[in-house]
Amino acid sequence: MSDVQPVDVRILDRDYTVGVSAAERDSLLAAARLLDARMRELRGSNRVASLDRIAVLTALNLAHELQQARDERDARERELERTLDALHRRLDGLLGSAPG
Repeated sequence: MSDVQPVDVRILDRDYTVGVSAAERDSLLAAARLLDARMRELRGSNRVASLDRIAVLTALNLAHELQQARDERDARERELERTLDALHRRLDGLLGSAPG
């Protein structure tokens, strides 16, 4: 028995049904609200822009933000590794010079 349940979302005045597990339902609904808001923002007052164009540009903007967040996370992880390596070297130096 599958735990996937249908969930209805409304994005830019269109209804979609998506299968999702109960554990992911709230996250999916939040993602749908974000997507709807971004698409509405991009469409703005230009009601004649095609839905395909709005969807692709919104997806590109969200993908760009995701890539930036990943780059920032990677930079933080590299900095953390450098800091931990420095602390390990310092600790090794202190332990090596301790009377024993």
